Amino acid sequence: MEEEKNIEIQEDGNPQQPEQQMENPSTEPQETERKRHKGRRDRAKAALEEEKAKYAQLNDTYLRIYSEFDNYRKRTAKEKLELSATASAAVMKDLLPVLDDFERALQNMEKNGNEADLQGVTLIYNKFKSTLQKRGLEEIVAVDCDFNTDEHEALTMIPAPDESKKGKVIDVIQKGYKLNGTVIRFARVVVGN
Repeated sequence: MEEEKNIEIQEDGNPQQPEQQMENPSTEPQETERKRHKGRRDRAKAALEEEKAKYAQLNDTYLRIYSEFDNYRKRTAKEKLELSATASAAVMKDLLPVLDDFERALQNMEKNGNEADLQGVTLIYNKFKSTLQKRGLEEIVAVDCDFNTDEHEALTMIPAPDESKKGKVIDVIQKGYKLNGTVIRFARVVVGN
């Protein structure tokens, strides 16, 4: 019953504890509890920051490895294409003397006049040349063109028959060829001077 006397009723009808009961005599344990919670929060924040740093480092490592692998994949694909192009270039270089021999044989057969042999060799030559062209071989056009050191090799210079032939190719000694736009044999030419 004494407790009932100590409780006063406020104007709004809610009971109010007397002032002496409202003050908590145990504030020191609450302060210790707050410090402990603050210490836990600080350790949790530090652990979270550490985990974020580890995540950032692992993510950075992953991105670097991924980009290195992507570059490796692209480089090997490019190297495969270049290897096939250079391999075919070596074969084409080896076949060019055969093409030259065919052309010389055709010229001699035209002079000798054996029509049946000429037709047979012409068919084989045309088939051979078209097969090489399908693989990317193209002849460098040289006669009456300006001398170009990127495509022509000047073996000799002769006086030009007229002023318009100066600096131009007058005659081709050996045909030049390109494979897929790259010169594999320069045209050996005579240039007007």
